[in-house]
Amino acid sequence: MAYSQSNARLRADAGAPTSGVIHVRTRLTADFTVISNALAQHRGSAVTVGVAAYILSLPDGSPVNIAALCEHFTEGEILISRALRELEAAGYLERRRERVPAGQIRTRTYFYDVPGGLAPDDPPEPPKPRRPRKQSTVSETPPAPTRSEPQSPVAPLADADPQAIAVLTALRRADPRLILSQQEAARLAPAVGQWLAAGMGATQITDVLTTGLPDRFLARPAGLLAFRLRETPLPAPPPPLAHPVEQRPVVLPLQTCDGCDRAFRAPERGLCRDCRSEQPLKAAC
Repeated sequence: MAYSQSNARLRADAGAPTSGVIHVRTRLTADFTVISNALAQHRGSAVTVGVAAYILSLPDGSPVNIAALCEHFTEGEILISRALRELEAAGYLERRRERVPAGQIRTRTYFYDVPGGLAPDDPPEPPKPRRPRKQSTVSETPPAPTRSEPQSPVAPLADADPQAIAVLTALRRADPRLILSQQEAARLAPAVGQWLAAGMGATQITDVLTTGLPDRFLARPAGLLAFRLRETPLPAPPPPLAHPVEQRPVVLPLQTCDGCDRAFRAPERGLCRDCRSEQPLKAAC
């Protein structure tokens, strides 16, 4: 018995979308790179996302300078350098100038999966001390009770610059996400104080710290602020004030007295002091 065969296409699954992309998933067990959705969907240049994905796929120690990236991509130095600056401003890329054991200074590049992460050389936060367990002891005579004076909690903002703390506290007005704790504000205050001492105003510091922030924070905002405070160059010091030129007293020219031919200093010709004093006496006679 013969069966009829139909040439019609198979209909798509009922759960498949009617428009847009349809992913064909394949389980990868080797040669793959994990990238966060925040970085893959970063709003901006497609070159920036491509450079980020390429750097994440490289092993540690691979060169990622502009020359090495230009050899891999078809874009020129301008687009590649712009992509690196955009990744650095978003907190994914960090370039440090460090001294190697041989004494030379080289630039090391750190790339973070999440903005504001810790580099390998950053000291980890010290662990919180554990409270000792109370041990029950049996004694014949209980110890006499001692009175302990109440201790006030240590305020981390006590030694911080109040003007720097005011700048950090006002950041939430420009971006409501920039909410800092007391410990975070005390840790960032010395860097803000250096900017204030260098001549930057509070409005200028706020613009530097809040302009171009990523759409989503995957970590505490204090890490991103610390990165910008550390990597943004300080402004040049103002030029020294010129000392005012001291004006010398005007020296009057020498004149010859019309009465006694004596030399004296005066703006115009005439009589000297002695002749002027004698002239009223002659008039009186």
